[in-house]
Amino acid sequence: MSLQTANYHLNSLLNTILWENDEAIVMGKRIRTKRKVAWYADSPLEYTYSGITKRALPWIDELLLLKKIVERESGEIFNSCLLNLYHDGSEGMAWHCDAEKDLQKNGAIGSLSFGAERKFSFKHRKSKETVSLMLQHGSLLIMKGTTQTHWLHSLPLAKTVDSPRVNLTFRTIVGKG
Repeated sequence: MSLQTANYHLNSLLNTILWENDEAIVMGKRIRTKRKVAWYADSPLEYTYSGITKRALPWIDELLLLKKIVERESGEIFNSCLLNLYHDGSEGMAWHCDAEKDLQKNGAIGSLSFGAERKFSFKHRKSKETVSLMLQHGSLLIMKGTTQTHWLHSLPLAKTVDSPRVNLTFRTIVGKG
């Protein structure tokens, strides 16, 4: 995506998405993260992760446009999008996989990044091999097939990053709605 187009989308997403602090159940306690999230979908789908169930908001035009781009580039069809707002490099995501029962098994996830360039890492569950790449402003990463079965992924903290990153993860939720 061109720099001008990526800048437009970053600004639009920062100002039009209904962001809220994420919540999770950790060791039996409900915590609120600094990271903010939003959940949009075709219908009021529910999605449960980290012990918390979210109910989707209806698509807005900006997200429908980006969904169409990701679907064209990936050859996949998505019915929802979980958005993450990392204010700076002090916020990240620990090792995890996106294999919740609500997600289509071995379904693709289209991960579109805007804002600060950040390192994104994969770790093989058995061999512990790691692979890292830099997700650039306006870049698209497609995770598909058995990626979530065999690999964990993370967004490591980055002390030198002092600007926001918005990440859209287009997904397919099944059996809900």
